[in-house]
Amino acid sequence: MLTDQALWHPDSQTRQDSEDLIALLTPVVKAFITDNTLETTSHCMQVLGGHGYIAEWGMEQFMRDARINTIYEGTNAVQAMDLLGRKVMHDGGAKLAKFAAIIQGFIKESTGNSEMTEFLVPLGALLGDILKLTAELGAKAKSDPDEIGAAATPYLRLLGHLAYAWLWARMARVAHNHAGDAFYDAKLATARFYYARLLPETASLLQTSRSGAANLMAISAEAL
Repeated sequence: MLTDQALWHPDSQTRQDSEDLIALLTPVVKAFITDNTLETTSHCMQVLGGHGYIAEWGMEQFMRDARINTIYEGTNAVQAMDLLGRKVMHDGGAKLAKFAAIIQGFIKESTGNSEMTEFLVPLGALLGDILKLTAELGAKAKSDPDEIGAAATPYLRLLGHLAYAWLWARMARVAHNHAGDAFYDAKLATARFYYARLLPETASLLQTSRSGAANLMAISAEAL
């Protein structure tokens, strides 16, 4: 949809905004989804036990396919450095601000709905944490450019979780309007599972992103 808008929308500002969002979110889509796919496929192999490891059942083929996806179209670490270095820092966070404004708009228009509090509070908190982290990394990178590379991979996962949390909150809002329908009840249950079980990863990602480049750059070839 954003690609169509960037190419054909009659309003020039909408075209530019769409292009900026595509640039920001493309590395997130590439890396966050394929990293999660690899982990999920590994769990599927684990469920099958030893049989998951042999060719007869096909699971090992899925594992190989999932693994190469993190390498195709640029390795995921390269995608992360592209995101933080070129898509976020290069324009002073302007593209990120446009994405943040969309999420802030969603939070504002949903705030009066008490049923959405369980989603809106952590979503808003994560957005605030990421904006604060981005400013911190920008300041640190002025004196040490290695800070960008050191924080890039956990930063991409943070932005991936922000996008997922926003999308699940949107689905939850729709699901609340169809209470009693099995399909929508399942969507709401999945949204709650994500917020309770997966989104908390962001706490460790924030800490890792702030840990700095010194602990990486201090590792010498002799230590390896």
